[in-house]
Amino acid sequence: MATDAAAVLANLLRFYPFDDKTMISVGAGGGQLAGYGRVARKVIAVDSDGAALGALAERTRLLGVEGRFVLVEKDFMAVTESADVVLFEFSLHEITDPGAALAHAVTLAPDIVIIDHAPDSPWAHAVDETEKVAASWQAIGARGIRYMERFEAVQRFASYQELFDKVKGQGAEAIRRIERWHGCADITIPMTYRTALL
Repeated sequence: MATDAAAVLANLLRFYPFDDKTMISVGAGGGQLAGYGRVARKVIAVDSDGAALGALAERTRLLGVEGRFVLVEKDFMAVTESADVVLFEFSLHEITDPGAALAHAVTLAPDIVIIDHAPDSPWAHAVDETEKVAASWQAIGARGIRYMERFEAVQRFASYQELFDKVKGQGAEAIRRIERWHGCADITIPMTYRTALL
């Protein structure tokens, strides 16, 4: 993400004590928030994108925490390892059936933590994810939320091309929505997100 990952990570670590816990991190590829590996005992990092896991491997090496990470390239629904907590890292809205994913998560760990875009986030709208995000939070609410917090951040891009490169995989509607920034530089788009403990 083109946002202040250090601030997002700090908010996540304040929200839930990952200290000395075994965690399953869903959507961990890329490694933007991999700093939780400094406090967790073990991280089972699950992502179906092998290239993203490669980026995570490099990030964990740079952080000096690679020994705490087990990288698993598979669909989350095929995961059978158990843990203290399952973390959905800006990924639940990308899962076809978020309710089924949460039902599976509770078979793997007693605590479920979600960090994801809020339905009213301008960033979620800009990348045409509002409906998916709303559906995932509806599924979260249906499972029963123990505690939730809301945070504000921004996505920053030096140029339209950088924004376009980030968004192009989201489809034609997302590309149409970002067209208003064509020719702009120093682009900032507000990003509202939530953390929830189930």
